[in-house]
Amino acid sequence: MINKDTKLCISVSARPSNIGTTFHNYLYQKLGLDFVYKAFQVDDIEHVVKGVRALGIRGCSVSMPHKETCMAFIDELTESAAAIQSVNTIVNDNGYLKAYNTDYIAIYKLIEKYQLDKKQSVIVLGSGGMAKAVVAAFKNAGFSQLKVCARNAETGSNLAALYGFEYIPSLNGQTADIIVNVTPIGMQGGSEENMLSFPETMIQAAHTVFDVVAMPAETPLIKTAQKLGKQTISGAEVIVLQAVEQFALYTHQRPSDELVQEAGEYSRQMVLQLQQQK
Repeated sequence: MINKDTKLCISVSARPSNIGTTFHNYLYQKLGLDFVYKAFQVDDIEHVVKGVRALGIRGCSVSMPHKETCMAFIDELTESAAAIQSVNTIVNDNGYLKAYNTDYIAIYKLIEKYQLDKKQSVIVLGSGGMAKAVVAAFKNAGFSQLKVCARNAETGSNLAALYGFEYIPSLNGQTADIIVNVTPIGMQGGSEENMLSFPETMIQAAHTVFDVVAMPAETPLIKTAQKLGKQTISGAEVIVLQAVEQFALYTHQRPSDELVQEAGEYSRQMVLQLQQQK
């Protein structure tokens, strides 16, 4: 039962989903924790962060497009957030705000889980906060053949240079063994939700197709890759792994792998049900 001592955790983004909300609240209930989680659609990140501090909100998940702009209002950046210059998690300890990047941890774990070959070539599409986490994870996993492609030449070239990789302004004539979409293309509710982030010829030539978009779990990119028999990694996997790390930071408890899997499946089913009701 929600009471005056219940701890609040939130997520903020331009286009919030129900995945994190159902995932965290499911675990709170299963573990008997006096926590509640709520997602918010926000534009004014400065006042959101100030509100986290003022209201004693325990934790805040930060999604596009606020991962970088929120940094100016944080007391401390941990090593992962400082190195990547991107934040996806804020923890409030009695008014002191510390920022983390659990996206990086999730991407690195998925590279290991799917045994991606560090000798293979990679193209990362995108140059925002999440793209920084992706490129950093591939770099630290030992990949040396990686190109960053972005519509924004300044942020794209800066990201590539930061990790010693090549920037390309276009996907024309490009191929890679591993292709990674880190843009909103294919995201539910957006103007590009029915579009492919990569040309079908590139998908055909790839060995592994990775889409960080979590909603829907099967984006046009993932669906096309599956039809072509490619190994796929979905944003739904990313969001669960990074959410587990957030959960542990907020509550100081780490749920079992079985319970995490259960919570992930529950959240996906609930999201589908909510979509069908609309």
